[in-house]
Amino acid sequence: MDYFIYKDGTLHAEDVPLTEIAKEVGTPFYVYSAATFKRHFELFDEALAGMDHLVCFAMKSNSNQAILKLMADLGAGMDVVSIGEYLRAKAAGVSGDKIVFSGVGKTREEMQIALEGGIRQFNVESEPELEVLNEVALSLGVKAPITIRVNPDVDAKTHAKIATGKSENKFGIPIAKSRDVYAKAGEMAGIDVIGVDVHIGSQLTELEPFELAFQKVAELTEQLREGGHNIRRLDLGGGLGIPYEKSNTVPPLPSDYGAMIKRTLGHLGCEIEVEPGRFISGNAGLLVSSVIYIKEGEGRDFTIVDAAMNDLLRPAMYEAHHDIVPVVEPNAGIEKTAYDIVGPVCETGDTFAKGREMAPLKADDLVAFRSAGAYAASMASEYNTRPLVPEVLVSGDQFAVVRQRPSYEEIIGRDIIPDWMS
Repeated sequence: MDYFIYKDGTLHAEDVPLTEIAKEVGTPFYVYSAATFKRHFELFDEALAGMDHLVCFAMKSNSNQAILKLMADLGAGMDVVSIGEYLRAKAAGVSGDKIVFSGVGKTREEMQIALEGGIRQFNVESEPELEVLNEVALSLGVKAPITIRVNPDVDAKTHAKIATGKSENKFGIPIAKSRDVYAKAGEMAGIDVIGVDVHIGSQLTELEPFELAFQKVAELTEQLREGGHNIRRLDLGGGLGIPYEKSNTVPPLPSDYGAMIKRTLGHLGCEIEVEPGRFISGNAGLLVSSVIYIKEGEGRDFTIVDAAMNDLLRPAMYEAHHDIVPVVEPNAGIEKTAYDIVGPVCETGDTFAKGREMAPLKADDLVAFRSAGAYAASMASEYNTRPLVPEVLVSGDQFAVVRQRPSYEEIIGRDIIPDWMS
């Protein structure tokens, strides 16, 4: 569920009409609902009740510091994949002992900063990374807490670009080889082996791939314990999907996911970590845009809006669907028109939807892209020298800009022309 609903004919974020935000902030802009973030976090937290657990927000889905503070205040940890994300989490008030460092390419500098600043664990992805982490930890006179990310060779049945648990993917250590790597880690003076990590992909709409992967993790955990390792934490990653469009496929609920975890892993007595991102943030955000022109083409009509692929990359990168709705509610029974909804970037790929049936639109109408809270603002760029769009957080009847739109002077001023070109 989310808290974006029509009231008195106008789409609201909680108790704030989007027309009011558009008037003050201008378009395009992202808007987030604090109540939706809170509700989705609580669903995960409640699903794991009765088990020692920590819900770590995958902040790559949405890294605005206001969102991070909101999540931290609810008790969430953070899953980071770069030292920049680590420092963002720290700046938002998250303590190091609640930050998990994932990612396949951690550098020595990143390891050192995290070890000095405090870290819950590193999710190690390769033997070379393990060796470097041991060296860095020894140089600092500390032990680095680790899990090893195992690749279970399970088909997540999701988009190829966000599947991470098959043998051909770059992530993790093949599970068949993992016991040898754990044995190596156990002999390293700078390493503290605490658990097992697995993450098979994003936007999963079935529980079966999770269960297959977790069964393999359960078997591995018992084998590692027999080998003398004190495995006390299982990091299960994220990946639970959300409904981007109305269809017969409804992703599992966190309660079903939690019950499956208890069924497959509960007997091990391990602390459980989960790292949801999209499920918490996806439906907690909208992208609001204005219609610039309605253009009649050859056999099709184009709605050209002021948002573009640099603002919302998912349709161009993943062929992703986003429901697009008018901010002012159309009259019931009005005849719909098919539009190709496109942005102004000079790319044919700057297309959000083709042949989308909508109530008739005209210049200056506001439209909202639903399910735009995850992998949207965090993936945005200034391609075509287009400013990053503002982000707005709503709580009840209050709203605040939590990232400003930069001016063109600020964007251009970041470039440096060398003295020798003067």
